[in-house]
Amino acid sequence: MSKLAPVVCLSFILATSALPQAVSAAEGGATRADAETMVKKGVAYIKSAGDAKAYAEITAKTPQFINQDLYLVVYKLDGTVVAHGANPKMVGKNLIELKDIDGKAFVKERVDLAKSKGSFWQEYKFTNPESKKIEPKAMYCEKLSETVVCGGIYL
Repeated sequence: MSKLAPVVCLSFILATSALPQAVSAAEGGATRADAETMVKKGVAYIKSAGDAKAYAEITAKTPQFINQDLYLVVYKLDGTVVAHGANPKMVGKNLIELKDIDGKAFVKERVDLAKSKGSFWQEYKFTNPESKKIEPKAMYCEKLSETVVCGGIYL
């Protein structure tokens, strides 16, 4: 079994558990502006409602945190998922070593960027749950205290 097989399998599991109507921005899916707006909305909600309530709402896929193929994911700065708008099974898992098909450790890069930049766009490859193909994805993230709040779109 190749070294990438576990990464590809986990990527597929994460993506196929996501929203079934996922499409790329070019096909009418969520846009970069949508992602930025959603992340800012999530950050504001976490600040106002508190971590526990906000993480539960994000993970419960409430309509305020879902827009087409866009959902929020919140990581601690060690790579542990504290909220996941597409796959509640990921909550509590440390994904710091997760790599995309090209070997990019995108979660590690994400938390490193959060520590150094605060807010940023990041690109990597991930399985689109609609096409079942690995596609380019862009994730907008903002650091909030000891977490990073992210929302992504397919390109």
